[in-house]
Amino acid sequence: MAQLEKEVDQQQAEAMVEAEQEWSYQGMSEGEGQQDGKTSVRPTTDMLPDGGDVQGETACTQVSLPKRPALSWAAKIKKKLKPVTPFLGKFRPVVGQCCHQCTPKSLGWKLLRTSPFLGYQDLLCVNETQTRFRGWLVRRLCCVLFVSGCRVYPDPAADRLDRIRNSSRVQKALSLARNVLEQYDGQRLMLTTRGQAAHILHSIDTRISPWLLRVMSWMLLKLLSALFCSVQVNLSQLDALHRASQLEAPLVLVSVRQCSLDYILVPLVLFCHNLRVPYTICHLRLGNTWLRSVLQRLGVILCPPHPVTEQDAERDSLYGPLMTAFVGELLREGQSVSLTVDAGSGRGGQWLTRVREAVRDGTVPDVSLVPVSISYDCPLADGQGSLLSLLRGAVSLLWEGRRGSVRIHFAQAFSLKEMCETGRCRVDGGRPLQELLLPVILNKRFESTIGQKSVSWVLPPACCPELPPSERELTIALTLHLLYSATSCAAVMSTSLVSCLLLHKHRKGVRLSQLCRDASWLLEEVLFRNRDVGFGGSLSGVMYHALSLLRPCLVMIQLPPVTDPLLAPRPSAAAIVALSQHCHLLTHVFILEAVGACAVSAMLWEVAGCGGAGEMEFDVALGQEELTERALQLCHLLPPGHFPPCQSAHSFACDAVDSLVRCGILVMEELPRDHPVCDFWKRQGSLMWRSMDDADHSDSDCEEQESRSYKLNQPSQCPDMLFFLCSLLSVQLRALSWAIEELQILHTPLPESECVAHLHVCLCDRARQDRRHYESSSADVVRAAVRTLIDLGVLKEKEERGSVYLGLSPLFQQVENRSKLHSFVCQFLYN
Repeated sequence: MAQLEKEVDQQQAEAMVEAEQEWSYQGMSEGEGQQDGKTSVRPTTDMLPDGGDVQGETACTQVSLPKRPALSWAAKIKKKLKPVTPFLGKFRPVVGQCCHQCTPKSLGWKLLRTSPFLGYQDLLCVNETQTRFRGWLVRRLCCVLFVSGCRVYPDPAADRLDRIRNSSRVQKALSLARNVLEQYDGQRLMLTTRGQAAHILHSIDTRISPWLLRVMSWMLLKLLSALFCSVQVNLSQLDALHRASQLEAPLVLVSVRQCSLDYILVPLVLFCHNLRVPYTICHLRLGNTWLRSVLQRLGVILCPPHPVTEQDAERDSLYGPLMTAFVGELLREGQSVSLTVDAGSGRGGQWLTRVREAVRDGTVPDVSLVPVSISYDCPLADGQGSLLSLLRGAVSLLWEGRRGSVRIHFAQAFSLKEMCETGRCRVDGGRPLQELLLPVILNKRFESTIGQKSVSWVLPPACCPELPPSERELTIALTLHLLYSATSCAAVMSTSLVSCLLLHKHRKGVRLSQLCRDASWLLEEVLFRNRDVGFGGSLSGVMYHALSLLRPCLVMIQLPPVTDPLLAPRPSAAAIVALSQHCHLLTHVFILEAVGACAVSAMLWEVAGCGGAGEMEFDVALGQEELTERALQLCHLLPPGHFPPCQSAHSFACDAVDSLVRCGILVMEELPRDHPVCDFWKRQGSLMWRSMDDADHSDSDCEEQESRSYKLNQPSQCPDMLFFLCSLLSVQLRALSWAIEELQILHTPLPESECVAHLHVCLCDRARQDRRHYESSSADVVRAAVRTLIDLGVLKEKEERGSVYLGLSPLFQQVENRSKLHSFVCQFLYN
C-alpha cells in the first residue's frame, strides 16, 4: 500500500510539472482546468501542503505583480502545492429532494432513489462512443453525428394560435378591451382590439424546428467549449428527470437567474440527453429582427418588441390573457416549459401564475415542477440583460482566457397540485414589515410581533390584476419556495470557497499554506450541511484552478519563505465586488449560523454598551429568549429566499440559535441546582403512569420549562468562527445602514429606478472614501436595501399619472427616527 501511494504521488507530481510548462502567465491554456473531466471524482480535502506556519507574519506593503516575472505566478503556486493521496470517508451528498412537508406524496415517488451513483458527465466532451459509428472520420465528425442522432420530439403547433384566439379567456378580454393607440414605425395607428391581439400573437408565434435545433446545438457546443473547460451534469438527476417525464404531468423547469447563459444551458442539456426540449421564456430585449425569428424557431418565448420593458407589456390588458392562454395550450400539448425567477426584481412570478391558472382552470390536470440550479466558476458579466451585454461578456471571457467550469443540478420533480392542496406552503395573513419591526425600532419594545413578512412585491399588482388575493398569495409562496429549493441544490464552486475565505476571514492577507488548510476546513463544513460542491480531485488541483480564475482579483506578495507567498484581495472596487458575487451562495449555506452569530454579536455589544467599557465582553451569559428574539428581528430584515415559506420566521430563529450549539460556538450554561437537568429520576412525578384519557397530559411535561442561557465556548479568546459568520451578513446590513444615512440628501419623490441609481452612486462614493467595504456598494445589494426600506415604510410608494414614485415618509423625515433605525440595523453589523 505504501508503495502504491508513492507511485501515485510521483505520477501526480510529474503531471503537475508538465502542466506547469504548458501554462502561460496570462491564464490557463487550452488543456488546463480539466480536473473536472468527463466524470468527476469525490471531493477530497485532506490533502494539505507541508509546512506553512503563519505565526509571526511581518507587515508589509502590497506590491503589484510585474508584467514578465522570471517565474510565473501559477508556477509559484504549483511549486508549493504538493499532491497527497486522499483517504476514504468523503462523499457527495444527495441534493435536490423535494420538501417533505409540502409535497410528501411527490417525495414518495423516490425519483432520486438511492441507486448506484452514475457520476457526472461533461456535456462538452463529445466523442465517438456517443455515436453509433466508429473510425478515423467519425472521431473528427463526432459532434455532428451526435447532434444528428439526438431525439427531437414532434411539435403539434399547426392550430395553436387559433386555439389561443378562440379560448374563453381571450374572448372575454377582447370583449372588455377598447381600441388602443400604438406607436409603430414612427406612425400612430388606430388598431382594433382584434388587430392588437393578432399583432401580439404574431410576435410570440413560437415553434421548434428540428433541423435548426440540431444546427444551433452543434454551434453552441463549439462556443461553450471555447468559454468553459467543462459543463457537468449529474447523471443520476437526469435519470430521475427521465422518469419524471414519463408521468402524465408536463414538466416546468424553474431556475434562479445567474446570467443570460442560463437560457441556453438548460435546453441544451435536455436536448443532448434525449429529453423534450422546453419552450424557454426569455427576458432578453430584442427588436423585430432576423435574430428574433431564429430564436422563435428554437422555442424561445420573447416579449413583444415594441414595449420598452416587460413591465410595460404586463400593463397591457390583452397581453396577460393571451400569454396565460398560450402557456395553457403549451402544457395541454404536453410541452415542457423553462422559466427563471429572480428574488430581487420579482421577475418570473407572473409566469408561475399562468402555470397555476392552467391547472386551476382544468386546462391540464397537473404539472411537475423541477427546480434547476446552475453554478459558474467564472460567471458571465451581463448585468444589463441585453443581447449586446451577453456578447460583450463572452468576448471578455475569451480575451482573458479564463475558462471556468459549470455545474448544473436538476432537483426532484414535485406536483404543483399537491403543493397547493396541502396548505402548508402559504403566506396568507402576511403582515407588512413596518408592523413587525417599527414598534421595536421606535418604541424600543423588546418583543416584536410574531408573524410572516408580507412580500407582495414578488408578484406586483400590475401583473395578473384579475387574480384573487388568495391565489396571489399562493403564487408568491410558490415562487419563494422554488427560489429556496433551486438555491439549496446549487453546487458550491471552488472560486466561491476561496473568495469567501479571502473576503470574510483573511481580508488583510493569508499565506498560501494557511489558505489551503482553511479551504479544507470550509469544504468539510459545506459537505456537513448536506450541500454539494462543483469540483473534485486533489486539493492542489482545486486550489490552482480557483486561484487561476481569481487572479485578476488577487495580489501576491513575496515574503520569506519565498515558497509560501502571501495572497490578499486586490484593493479595488471591481475586484472586491467580483469576490463578493462568488460568496453569495456560501451566505445561503451558512444562513442559519450567520443569523445566530449576528444575534449573539448584537447582545454582546449591548452588554458592552451598558457596562460603559466600550469593548466586547465574551464571558457573559446570554438568555435563550433574548437570542431568539434578536434572531427573529434579523430574519425580518433579510431578503426573501433564505428559508422556505412553509417554515415560520420564529421557527427559523429558534433553529438559528440551536445551530450555534451544534457547531460549538455556544454551550448551555448549567444553573446551580440540586440535580442536573437530564436527571429524570430525581424529578417528582416526571415518570409517573398516566391514563390515556388524561386531557392535561402532554409529552412536554418531561421537558424543562425553565428558560435556558448560553455562553461562548471560548470566552478567553475571540472566536474566529463567530466573526466569520457575522461577516457573511455584514455586506447586506452595511449597505442598509449606509442607505439610511444617505436618506437626508435624497431628493424625493423619485421613480424607484432613479432612487436605486442615486443611492448606488452615494454608496459607491462612501466606499471609495472609506477605501474598503466595496462589496456593500454593488447594484444588487443597493436594490435589496431599497426594497427593505420600502417594506419598512421608510420610503412610501405614491402613484402619480400612472407612474410609481418613492418619497420619504413623514415619520422618517425626523432625524431622531432615522437615528433609531440606523442604530437598530447597526447592532447586527459586525465591525
